[in-house]
Order: sequence, then structure tokens, then C-alpha cells
Amino acid sequence: MGGPLDGLRILDFSSLLPGPYASMFLADMGAGVLRVVSKTRPDMADMVPPLLPGSNISASAAFLGRGKRAISLNLKHPRALAVVQRLIERYDIILEQFRPGVMDKLGLGYQALCRLQPRLIYCSLTGYGQTGPLKDRAGHDVNYLARSGLLSYSGRRDGGPTLMGMQIADVAAGSMNAVVGILAAVIARQASGQGQHVDVSMTDGAMAFNAMAAAGALAADAEPGREGTMLNGGSLYDIYETSDGGHLSVGSLEPKFFEALCLAIDRPDCVAGWVAPPDLPRVKEQIRQIFKGKTMAQWVEIFEKVDACVEPVLGLREAFDQPLAQARQWVVEVPAPDGRTLRQPGPPIKFSATPARPGQAWLGGPTDNAAVLAQAGFAPEEIAELSAEPGLFE
Repeated sequence: MGGPLDGLRILDFSSLLPGPYASMFLADMGAGVLRVVSKTRPDMADMVPPLLPGSNISASAAFLGRGKRAISLNLKHPRALAVVQRLIERYDIILEQFRPGVMDKLGLGYQALCRLQPRLIYCSLTGYGQTGPLKDRAGHDVNYLARSGLLSYSGRRDGGPTLMGMQIADVAAGSMNAVVGILAAVIARQASGQGQHVDVSMTDGAMAFNAMAAAGALAADAEPGREGTMLNGGSLYDIYETSDGGHLSVGSLEPKFFEALCLAIDRPDCVAGWVAPPDLPRVKEQIRQIFKGKTMAQWVEIFEKVDACVEPVLGLREAFDQPLAQARQWVVEVPAPDGRTLRQPGPPIKFSATPARPGQAWLGGPTDNAAVLAQAGFAPEEIAELSAEPGLFE
């Protein structure tokens, strides 16, 4: 049995991280993804270190490109438009990540293509959306988080906003909303027979992540501050250092978990008074000193059998090596075109009947131009003529 998205075909014009991550996620679940790449315009994701041993392709690019086919196409070439028009007869979902208006100038915008393919689902993934005063402005993850308000109450009171180790707006707000938007449009098309334009803004998505803080700000005019709420350091819910420089995450919010915490750190006298103490700084300092009294390993052993929402802060390699990662298949081995096998992050969603199956890693190199064109209905003589066209497949 195939994956849950068998039968969906996606033409992917995206580059860098957000779009390729979204289409890789879809490919893992069985969608047929065709990347449109350029031989003359390098994708920065291909060069982000570390590179694979013996290769000029980054480990990230090998991951983001897995399970996809590729066609090289110079979109500025006069004949590129006709090629794409034929491709969308088969690949009736488009994912693109250019600034608003770029695809229109190439003749590849939604309004032009949907007239040829009414079932076309066309997802545009951008920083600030297709409309609004910032639609043409460049940006990166940190800018979207800043504009959304998320950074304003993240970090320490005395240290200012802090960066996260991963790209929240790019991946969580961008890639995942693109996946959700595309699949929602597919369900709507099943009922109506009509496609639509899906406008995904990474800043819109980051704003939605404010969740509880946004609800409070809008309904009660409550502006959150750094270390000012229950979940951002304004309670005992926090990160604490151990004697050997390790760190523990403490999420003991509910009374039963807090009682378990107090008993585990040998402070049963504090069960009734530490959940929301009026003198939080003093109590928190006591907690910090208690955790600094033992090593990470000692605390892990203590809390291993205690249900208190206390867990170690692991390095990434430690995270991949833990029993949880093995049980939940966080790491998969995928084949590469050169015959080797690569370890990569596995699909996070588990299906009982139609499991996700990661495909072959991407190592750059030859594209599938002739085979793709043949499957799209191009006759052998057409393929030969197009292949001889100077600059078309660059």
C-alpha cells in the first residue's frame, strides 16, 4: 500500500528552506514532487554546511530534496512557459516561493495558469503575503518573528529578545502552513472540482503562534513581557543549570507535578507555597541552587521514575541516540544516487495503514528532463527539439 498522498502531483518552484521542506514533507507521504531547478542560479540551501563527505552538496540539501524528481528549466526562456503549461496538465498543484508578482511577469502566475487548468491549486509562500504594505519587502526568519510580536516577550528580562536554534517562522509557520493549505485546498477541490490560490505568509503564521498571549492582548489589553508570563520565565517553569553545566527543563505547573518536584528535590515543606509564590525571585534562586547541587546524570536518575515534567536538555546527537528516538523512528536510512546510505530525520507523523516512506536523497547532478517530459505527454521529436534549444534547460 502506498502513502496517504499517493496520486497528488506537485510542481515545486521553491528554493532555500520553507518551500523545499514543505514539499519534502508531502513527498514523504507519497505525493509525486517535481522540482524545477536552475543550473545557472545556485540554491543557497545546497551550500549550507556541513557538506556530505566527498560531495559539494550539503547534508541539508540532500534531506530537503529527498523523494523528489527534478527538471532543469530556465524560466526566463521564451519557451519555458509552454513547457510549464504542459506540465500542469499532470502536476496540478504548484508551490512557489518568489516575491509577489515575479511569477506573473514570467507568465506563470495563478490567474494565467488557472485559465488553462481550473483544477490548479497554486500555493504562494512568502514572508509577508501577497497583499499589504510589506509584500515586496525582503526578509528572513528573525524579521518575521520580530514583526509578529513573538520576539518581544521571548528571552530574559535583562538580556533582551533571544534567537531560537531553529527557524520557527520558516518551518513551523511557513512550511507547515503550506502543507495544511495545500491539503485543505485538495479536499475542497474534491467537492467542487475547482482549484484555488493559497496565500501563505510566514509572518501571518508566526502571529498566529502567539495563541494565548495574543488572546490576552486583544481581549484584555494585556501586553506580555519577557519573563512576565507563566510560560516564558515568569514562574518556576524554566530552564535550570546543573553542577556540571548541563540543564534541566522544569514544566511542573499542575499541583500534582509540582508536589512530585518538591518531593524529588527533598523540599516537601514547599509543596503548598511554591506554585505561584509572591516572592518568586527568591524562591526561584533557591530552586536554581538546589539543581546546581547535583550533576545532570544524578538528576536524570532521580527524575527517571518521577512524573514531574522534568527532562534533560539534550544535544542533538544525544536526542537522536536516546531510546525515545529509536522507538519513534526519529532517524531513517535513505538511499542516495551514488549507492551510499544516509541517515536523515524521519517523518514525524505515523499512519497505521499508509505509512510515510522517505525516498532517495538528493545529491544534485543529472536531472530527469527527458523522462519527465515524456511522462507529461511530449512526443520524442518534441523532446529532442526542446533539448536542442539553447539555454532552455539551464
